[in-house]
Amino acid sequence: MKAMRFHGPGDLRMEEVERPQIGAGEILVKPEVTLTCGTDVKMFMRGHRLVTKPVIIGHEFVGTVAEVGSQVENFQEGMRVVAANSAPCDTCFFCMRGQPNLCEHLMESLIGFSCPGAYAEYVKVPERIVQHNLFQLPDHVPSTNAALLEPLSCVVHGIEIAGISPGDNVALLGVGPIGLLHLQLARLRGAASVAVSDLNPKRLRTAQKLGADETIDPSEEDPVQRVKELFDGRGADVAIEAVGRPETWQQAVKMTRKGGRTLLFGGCPSGTQVTFDAGHIHYGELTLKGSFHHTPSSVKTAFGLIEGKQLNLEPLITGSARLGELQQALEAMARGDALKIAVYP
Repeated sequence: MKAMRFHGPGDLRMEEVERPQIGAGEILVKPEVTLTCGTDVKMFMRGHRLVTKPVIIGHEFVGTVAEVGSQVENFQEGMRVVAANSAPCDTCFFCMRGQPNLCEHLMESLIGFSCPGAYAEYVKVPERIVQHNLFQLPDHVPSTNAALLEPLSCVVHGIEIAGISPGDNVALLGVGPIGLLHLQLARLRGAASVAVSDLNPKRLRTAQKLGADETIDPSEEDPVQRVKELFDGRGADVAIEAVGRPETWQQAVKMTRKGGRTLLFGGCPSGTQVTFDAGHIHYGELTLKGSFHHTPSSVKTAFGLIEGKQLNLEPLITGSARLGELQQALEAMARGDALKIAVYP
């Protein structure tokens, strides 16, 4: 089969590789569409510690079941399906304590990382994902919308951690695809007002169309000061960082009011050191929380949101490409020219 394989930073190649062989509890899917992801861009630009090169990347996909393992129930050839990119083991320290997103064995079956991904003619879905995080798609759900299952699942998990309540004022830093999902879920949770900050004017306009009350360009004004002005001089009840840079982590904490909550969703590179005002955190009784990955519960919730058409997902897909044009698609993402690009075989 044909597949795009990552050989190193800046090096993607269309190659002929063997079609995956599935085990008794696995299925084989023929992707209909795979979406580009910010993690794909980062991997293409600088590599990733979790992959052994060469590797087929891509993990946000929808497709048709091409082959079913002998022990698989509830799925059959020809079904249109969507899957998350991982699933927990259910037996490790963290799984047994209700933290399956921190599963000690999560990386063993991570599509697009430790397992071959979906920028290919076929992708194998490991047994644990089949058991936990694979869904048959109803006909009324567009494939590009459904392919957002994995990132939406992560955002659902983050929003649950943030604990947004009806009437809360929310500040959101970064309105790429992840930030735009946070924006819409904050609205669904009953946020009274959402102010967003981003350097990209196109993204700010999209955020406004999707429900942002105020847009802030940090190249033109201080986002911390602006958020405080908007919310009665106190700051946001909840501040969400969806960029993954030390300076925006700091801004998110600074714009959180006393007694408020800061969700640090965007991941900085491991080893990054970030400095905060200890007095603001301590005497202001702030709650700071990180957010990582998804859980089977958040995946199920995300699937329900997609199936029920409760979110406006079309604006997040801003282009399309063929499989052989993947490198150009990722380069467009890196330049900020696209939010997500739908890649077709």
